[in-house]
Amino acid sequence: MTDKQTNNQWWKSAAVYQIYPKSFCDSNGDGIGDIPGIISKLDYLKNLGIDVLWLSPVYKSPGFDGGYDISDYLNIDPAFGSMGDFRRLLEEVHSRGAKLIMDLVVNHSSNEHPWFIESCKSKDSPYRDYYIWRDGKNGGPPNNWTDFFSGASCWEYSETTGQYNLHLFSKRQPDLNWDNPALRREIYSMMRQWLDMGVDGFRMDVISYISKPEGLPDVREGQSVSGLCANGPHVHEYLREMRREVLDKYDCMTVGETAGVTVEEAKKYASLSGDELNMVFHFEANDLDGGENYKWNKNKIELPGLKQVYTKWQKELSGKAWNSLYLSNHDQPRSVSRLGSELEEYRERSQKLLATCAYLMQGTPFIYQGEELAMTSRRFASPDELRDIEGINAYKSLIKDGLSQSEAMEIVSLRGRDSARTPMQWSGEPGAGFTSGVPWLKINGNYAKINAAEQVARPDSVYNYYRRLIALRKSDPVFTDGEYVPIFEERGDVFAYLRVCGGKSIAVLGNYSAKQVSAVVSNISAEIMPRALIGNIKSSVYLTTGILQPYEAIVLEINA
Repeated sequence: MTDKQTNNQWWKSAAVYQIYPKSFCDSNGDGIGDIPGIISKLDYLKNLGIDVLWLSPVYKSPGFDGGYDISDYLNIDPAFGSMGDFRRLLEEVHSRGAKLIMDLVVNHSSNEHPWFIESCKSKDSPYRDYYIWRDGKNGGPPNNWTDFFSGASCWEYSETTGQYNLHLFSKRQPDLNWDNPALRREIYSMMRQWLDMGVDGFRMDVISYISKPEGLPDVREGQSVSGLCANGPHVHEYLREMRREVLDKYDCMTVGETAGVTVEEAKKYASLSGDELNMVFHFEANDLDGGENYKWNKNKIELPGLKQVYTKWQKELSGKAWNSLYLSNHDQPRSVSRLGSELEEYRERSQKLLATCAYLMQGTPFIYQGEELAMTSRRFASPDELRDIEGINAYKSLIKDGLSQSEAMEIVSLRGRDSARTPMQWSGEPGAGFTSGVPWLKINGNYAKINAAEQVARPDSVYNYYRRLIALRKSDPVFTDGEYVPIFEERGDVFAYLRVCGGKSIAVLGNYSAKQVSAVVSNISAEIMPRALIGNIKSSVYLTTGILQPYEAIVLEINA
């Protein structure tokens, strides 16, 4: 690791904001968000206190899976704008003192990528080994794997060559063969071109899947394809190579999406030694209501389990690796709908609670667009309104299992990806300030009440609370460097912890219930009244009574 990286770990204190470009802001009225639209909202993000923008894919793509099926890694999709627009975005972001990271999608490409088109032509094609081709077995596919989107075989047969190619996701997303050094060199060259342009790093899509298990064995009873393929035999070897060949040469930030990651694996991916990535996204908390394999249900994430997961990752990675902190993203339901309360009385308060408790732990916070407004998951009325291939397939499967259309749509709305991808609600005007045309995905009907224009102007809004919370994180090294000490561990209604550093203690307290609860911190001195640093209720009585109101969060500076 270079001296520059050792001394300039700017990503540790940064606040990151994820933009899903298709749904962020449409500048030309075609109903699709675009790069000029993003540029028009940069001052909104600067005012919020954002340091890093994470851009979901804007590369050229057929758009079958929301841009995560890339047909050209080095060009911008015309739906989003031009390369000139992208360069201007970079300039505008940097001129505001912020940074920009891109999505790196290199477990698979689109089946329309020139590499794959050439790969299909012949077994002797120089691009054949850029993908994973195998002979069939017993008159069928090479093994019994099923893909993540349809539950059908992971293998697509080619009449031209008489072999099958592997796709963990859709058949339109064939998996790349990372065992091929030539393929890896192509990827590293592509990464360098973006970094040389001024991009400040990458979020790496499903990076834990890039190394497949030796021999591609059948899935046994009780196993999943995800569990079999995650954290494969050479994944750390490949990422260390990527570090040497590319990342060490730039002052950049990396975060890996690592399905199936354990705490022990995360210590390798995100080791403070800097050999691989800076941090990873894990899904252990979000899997508490069923996980990716059993997500189509109405289960709730209960606080005791959530606390256990948060505390495990905080304690186990402390001093060894760096945490990422997030509540939702383009693949997860809206956090206030999933973890908070949609009741109007508590919606804003509960979103503030979730953010306070999540983002004051040790790690880098990632805020998904609209979260700072407490946008809710949209309820779709019919399958015709859906756009996401995963949700469409899930609806069909639920109907096949005997559910009614209304029951199936309720579950898909609650758990599907479309509900988190509805257009950003900028104003109460028609089109929600997102577009002057017909939006690619229906806007949530509550945009007249929940929108950025109203919240920016209102001092007690969720937006302005997030702004103060981000400023608080940056105001004191205790939030970056302090030890995490859980308190009230046995409580099923309160999530609370201390951040301790250099003789200073900060208490973060949150009531995750709709009832008043008592939660007196035992080591608060009787002589020195603690100081409230931030809280989500103006009329809090906690300092005088020890009572937390429903969904109340409060942060206190106390003596050590």
